[in-house]
Amino acid sequence: MSKIVAIVGRPNVGKSTLFNRLTGTRKAIVNEESGVTRDRNYGKANWNGVDFSVIDTGGYVTNTDDIFEEEINKQVMLGMEEADVIVFVTDVELGITDLDQSFAKILRGVDKPIYLVVNKVDNGERIYDAQEFYRLGVGEEMFTISSVNGSGTGELLDTLVEALPKDDGINDDLEIPRIAIVGRPNVGKSSTINALIEDDRNIVTDIAGTTRDALYTRYNRFGHDFQLIDTAGLRKKTKVNEDVEFYSTMRSIRAIEESDVCMLLLDATRGVEAQDLNVFNLIIKNRKGCVILVNKWDLLEKETNTMKDFEEDIRKKIAPFNDIPIIFTSAITKQRLLKGLEETIRVYENRKRKVKTSELNNVMLQAIEDFRPPSVKGKFVKIKYVTQLPTFAPTFAFYANLPQYIKDPYKRYLENRIRDNWDFCGVPIQIFIRKK
Repeated sequence: MSKIVAIVGRPNVGKSTLFNRLTGTRKAIVNEESGVTRDRNYGKANWNGVDFSVIDTGGYVTNTDDIFEEEINKQVMLGMEEADVIVFVTDVELGITDLDQSFAKILRGVDKPIYLVVNKVDNGERIYDAQEFYRLGVGEEMFTISSVNGSGTGELLDTLVEALPKDDGINDDLEIPRIAIVGRPNVGKSSTINALIEDDRNIVTDIAGTTRDALYTRYNRFGHDFQLIDTAGLRKKTKVNEDVEFYSTMRSIRAIEESDVCMLLLDATRGVEAQDLNVFNLIIKNRKGCVILVNKWDLLEKETNTMKDFEEDIRKKIAPFNDIPIIFTSAITKQRLLKGLEETIRVYENRKRKVKTSELNNVMLQAIEDFRPPSVKGKFVKIKYVTQLPTFAPTFAFYANLPQYIKDPYKRYLENRIRDNWDFCGVPIQIFIRKK
């Protein structure tokens, strides 16, 4: 289910600090200088068991000749258009500014849940000062917070979670795999779907961002039955040059969250680019299955080891998660498309795979005995038991006497041993170490 919260406001009110607080990261750069955030940051947040995506936008300004600020404003507007809930951040230290009033006027025309946040309220006197922000006349509710120390963010999160959509618009009665076709603009997503269903249902042009909305297609042939989700692109051709990457990522977030498995399309003529890796990381963070299709393979001039070298380059760039099927395809000639579907269904089955506890313990306890966790400060870690948790994505809990001493390298060892013994190809695995 897709849920997106956009953080907006003028520069230097603490939007990036709030983003870091909600996502539990330090991904967004924080500085007292205004206009630090130019590109958008995307993160995952969880509150009371509800997962949602958070977008940190740049500061909105008006009447400026700065080309960066003009582009930032475009992205802010697009972010609000795509978000389900909007958080409007202001600064109690400076009070209401002309930019706040200008932005509030825009927000009053937006028909979405909007919450006014007065930031930097870290004492009782500032709570009193914050009351003037009611004059902005925007938002369903006002919250006084301090994004630096977290004061008031719990109440904000409670309200955000309640405001997020409960229905993703997909027919959940169809208990069939949901497969998203994702990738950066103009890699051939719509062409691939048209080739699979043998129908020109989706508009295809050379203009990046032709697809407007997420399109759902029932695929039932060759013994397969699932829903295909075509990632949407831009709505206005005038914004293709500046905003195509941003819009692609926004819509990819929705498609990924609504899917079981993602078919990530790459352009063979351009290789692996930064935007491809951004989309791949979104897939892994959302714990979805993944199959990589290298499209337009028919356009590439090939030598003896072209395919092998191309695959090695992909695996190097997506490391350490290398257990991903990579298929070289062409939407025009339909080369290996059926193989791509077969691998996708295989990954879907792997994502649902459940391993018997007895079988899991027989194999993994022996693997632990063969290579025990390193001792820390003279203390020896002993893992006594392992079980698979009843989650949608493969998740395993190892019970140990000193779980705090088991670090990521050993967790990767455990994951590799699981993959060696059971087929979880294309699926992220989570490892938890719990106290016995």
